[in-house]
Amino acid sequence: MNEKALHTLEFDKIIEKLTGYAVSPMAKERAAALQPSSALSDIAIWQQETTEAVSMVLRKGGPSFGGFREIRPQLKRAAMAGMLSVGELMTMGEFLYVCRKIKNYAKRENAAEVYERLDEYFDLIVPLDTLENEISRCILSETEIADNASAGLRSVRKEIKISNDRVKDHLNSIISSSAYRNMLQDFVITIRNDRYCVPVKSEYRNTFPGMIHDQSNTGSTLFMEPLSVIQLNNKIKELQAKEKEEIEKILRMLSEMVTSNAVSIEANLELLTQLDFIFAKAALSLSMDGTQPLFNTEGYVNIQKARHPLLDTKTVVPIDIYLGKEFTTLLITGPNTGGKTVALKTLGLFSLMGQAGLHIPAFDHSQLAVFDRVFADIGDEQSIEQSLSTFSAHMTNIVKIMEEVTDHSLVLFDELGAGTDPTEGAALAIAIIQALRERQIRTAVTTHYSELKVFALSTEGVENACCEFSVETLRPTYRLLIGIPGKSNAFAISRRLGLQEYILESAQEFISQDEARFEDVITDLEISKKSVVFEQERAEQYRKEAEALKLEVERQKQKTQEQKEKILQKAREEAKQLYAKAKEEADSIIKEMNRQAKEANSRQKMLDNRAKLNEKLSSMQEDFLKSRKMKPTHKAPEKLQAGDRVYVISFDQKGVALTAPDRNKEVMVQMGVMKIKVPLAELMLDDTPLPKEKKKQTMPKAKTAKSQFISAEIDCRGQLVDEALANIDKYIDDAYLSGLKQIVIIHGKGTGALRAAVQSYLRTNPHVKSHRPGAYGEGEAGVTVVELK
Repeated sequence: MNEKALHTLEFDKIIEKLTGYAVSPMAKERAAALQPSSALSDIAIWQQETTEAVSMVLRKGGPSFGGFREIRPQLKRAAMAGMLSVGELMTMGEFLYVCRKIKNYAKRENAAEVYERLDEYFDLIVPLDTLENEISRCILSETEIADNASAGLRSVRKEIKISNDRVKDHLNSIISSSAYRNMLQDFVITIRNDRYCVPVKSEYRNTFPGMIHDQSNTGSTLFMEPLSVIQLNNKIKELQAKEKEEIEKILRMLSEMVTSNAVSIEANLELLTQLDFIFAKAALSLSMDGTQPLFNTEGYVNIQKARHPLLDTKTVVPIDIYLGKEFTTLLITGPNTGGKTVALKTLGLFSLMGQAGLHIPAFDHSQLAVFDRVFADIGDEQSIEQSLSTFSAHMTNIVKIMEEVTDHSLVLFDELGAGTDPTEGAALAIAIIQALRERQIRTAVTTHYSELKVFALSTEGVENACCEFSVETLRPTYRLLIGIPGKSNAFAISRRLGLQEYILESAQEFISQDEARFEDVITDLEISKKSVVFEQERAEQYRKEAEALKLEVERQKQKTQEQKEKILQKAREEAKQLYAKAKEEADSIIKEMNRQAKEANSRQKMLDNRAKLNEKLSSMQEDFLKSRKMKPTHKAPEKLQAGDRVYVISFDQKGVALTAPDRNKEVMVQMGVMKIKVPLAELMLDDTPLPKEKKKQTMPKAKTAKSQFISAEIDCRGQLVDEALANIDKYIDDAYLSGLKQIVIIHGKGTGALRAAVQSYLRTNPHVKSHRPGAYGEGEAGVTVVELK
């Protein structure tokens, strides 16, 4: 790309913003070196990466690259088998932590999350948990190694602590001794040259037994190491040397682990740098509400609602700009500060951003073309140092552009031909535009020359455009209107500002009739264009309102239909439940009535049989006792109460005492269904544990006497289907309650409709076990034989 154009179109400022969103130094370097590409395949990949990163951030928040710092020097030293310092290993551990954190961030919450490009980067990250854990275990901070980093270090530090305590104890005894009280300047222990000392008055230098290591600024105090602790201090120095050796062993061990994993670490570094860079592009896109543009190789550009990314988002006016399909050259005219140059820069900057893989702040599906180079001649090129006027500076730049431009380039000219005689300048501008148009080179030009407006109206492939200006407010609206030329509005602006009318009338006399007529045509065109645009906007608004109203009517209609279906369904369910409940209650009442009738008939018989059985059992007991003639050898229960479990010796049975012993020492005992009086001497208390209670078995339903009144067949011939099914339903209920196992339904042969309805109903009746057509001699197809449950 043309470096001058990159600077002119302020692409470098976009790169500065992108660099600010990157976290690591490596990603910042990559962002700063970003250049637009002219290869469509590269552009497509870069745009897809940015889009996927934006989607990922919106779905689960942005990844955290905190702690991702420069580690390339550490890797280089480790590759040469060098030993890394504590701080360098700490930085390496933080990098490994970021790798693991980014790997976890990429875990999918559901199968629908697919990021084709980013998943490749995330999948290739190799977490080095062993190395990370070992570094975090051994290194507590950039200046501290953990005691548990190794057994040797732990042992040495323990000895150092013990030796230090001994030295302190000995020095404490010296400073608290009365023998040295007058010699000491202060009763404290201090360290000089890594050795424990005490402050001694200078006049006792020869009296106090010790070695001088330092003195105060005034010389009145000497810091002396007592002779009695020199040996202990020497031991501490030796232990400190051992500690340093142990720390070096630990650092070398960790450095070797880094060396052995250097390939994986370098790969992770490249992956994290790329991901940091991609998510920086995503952050830039989100900050300016960007979208992914669509690219083509046909030179077609169509940007909708474009907002220049360096302008205030609250005040910038979106513009629509397109070229390359119906015309290749766009000629923009209008008053100064009306937005012509901004439109030109927006077109060029968006092309550069899109080809660099960045989103653009515009509507979705905006289209950009792939240009091999972008050229721009914008701004005041005047140079005092090079003795170049504005025109000369511009022309120098234009000459270079015309030499280097290709058929697939984008060319942007601001105020082409300005800075010289208007007639000659307009002629040069037309010639340059014509040369570019003949080669179908996409070109956008801003100008004030009326000759260029006429050229655009009369030349195929060249289209006029203007930046709208409000004469009422004397302010530009900054809207770009493609299809009509712009006016300078010099007279209108001057009149509104208060210039005398006679001066304006005099000025108009100097304008030829053709020029005035042309300006009037421009005015009419502009008014017509505004009217058309307004009507189009109103029509679009009405269309949207009609569409919304149609959707609302359809929604209300659908909602009404759903409510109707719900009400009907609910009514059906309630009716079904009421019918089932009524039928259940009727069945229950009939069963209860049948049960009570049967119980009334059998209760008296049961009482008579029980009396006869008791008499017979009493007789049998007396006969049995007489035949046994046995005398009890056990001791009868002394305190027998009703409810006690007993063993009846004479019957060899267990039972329950229903009463306490009477005056005749007899006890009423129940054994199973039998109740008899037994002499107390024949009883023993039953101490055996009770068996676990079994679940009560439900007795089969008693069959009612109604069966004798229910026929085993029902005749439905001649009845309608609904009438027949109602009669059959009632008949089956009665037959089931009466205990009938098999019934016959006579429906006749006829058309077969009644037979089909009956058999369909039987498949849904809960009392029916099975059914079949009648056999030969039973009525054949004219009957259905039903077996009940």
